[in-house]
Amino acid sequence: MSSYTYKRVFLVVMDSVGIGEAPDAEKFGDKGADTLGHIAERMNGLNMPNMAKLGLSNIEQVQGVEKAAKPLAFYTKMEEASSGKDTMTGHWEIMGLRIDTPFQVFPEGFPDELIQELEEKTGRKVIGNIPASGTEILDQLGKEHMDTGALIVYTSADSVLQIAAHEGVVPIEELYDICKIAREMTLDEKYMVGRIIARPFEGEPDNFKRTSNRHDYALKPFERTVMNEMKDSGFDVISIGKISDIFDGEGVTKSLRTVSNMDGMDKLMDTVEMDFTGLSFLNLVDFDAVYGHRRDPEGYGKALEEFDARLPEVLSNMREDDLLIITADHGNDPTFPGTDHTREYVPLLVYTPRKAEGKELEIRKTFADIGATVADNFNTKMPKHGKSFLSDLN
Repeated sequence: MSSYTYKRVFLVVMDSVGIGEAPDAEKFGDKGADTLGHIAERMNGLNMPNMAKLGLSNIEQVQGVEKAAKPLAFYTKMEEASSGKDTMTGHWEIMGLRIDTPFQVFPEGFPDELIQELEEKTGRKVIGNIPASGTEILDQLGKEHMDTGALIVYTSADSVLQIAAHEGVVPIEELYDICKIAREMTLDEKYMVGRIIARPFEGEPDNFKRTSNRHDYALKPFERTVMNEMKDSGFDVISIGKISDIFDGEGVTKSLRTVSNMDGMDKLMDTVEMDFTGLSFLNLVDFDAVYGHRRDPEGYGKALEEFDARLPEVLSNMREDDLLIITADHGNDPTFPGTDHTREYVPLLVYTPRKAEGKELEIRKTFADIGATVADNFNTKMPKHGKSFLSDLN
């Protein structure tokens, strides 16, 4: 096994927590977007004392979050180089890939020919086939689904084909098989769907609830990532939350599923208490799925404060040879019209107990700088994209 500077790297992606419009935001229709800034305004200030100590407002002033005189973390913001603003593009870039051909989105629903083929191959009719919120579409079509057994198919601003089914109507294994069929059907450039998502639910009309048996069927990364190189070099790569789904299991040595942000923080603490050598990679999806897409700035703000309240237990249990990296994968400004992600800078906070005080890093031109830093740390093959900031942490 190669030598390393830090034995354990904990990478936390606050899904969709952008920190202000990217230089090319106008091309994406996102001029003026500022996820953190606008949430803080709506909340009349955010109560995030621990992120404050790390240096969040040293990156950009966030209302209610004090600027640290001596920030504990190294801090800056990162610009996305890839052509897109979705979850897969952001995460793949973090691990060293650059996506120049964006995944397809379907704002008018999926083509009739695709739906007809799905019906033929699964033996079930399809209802819906529109962009929709996952909870609203259950209210609209859940009863019809229960009466007929037809699959609820819908999409979102992301490149996703989602299939919802009641666990008492379509057994969970059948739903997974249906999603695997849909995955095979949408692999080529004609459709180029980033993820197929199984969305099982339970309950009765007017009281439907999605279960934790969600499963994502993602495209495999087009090239090897830093995670592949680490795994093949004998290091641990522990995925928490939907990380394994985003990378279709590539480069993952252990996967821990989560049902919420707070469960994600519990699982993160589980890995903090493990003796491993390598990467613990966590996605906190609620920011995006529960609050950003549903345009709920107050709920989003409270979720940010809840996350902040969990940081002391993480920081106090870090070892001398640990590195903690907190970032995001895109924006999702809940004060913006529509339900789409927003093209924004993302924060970068890098903490190690070795340093009593951090400092400002240069603005990163690609999220891949994180992957390059992880590769540099573990002396594995460097990705094609990204510039390591490991030597700047001195």
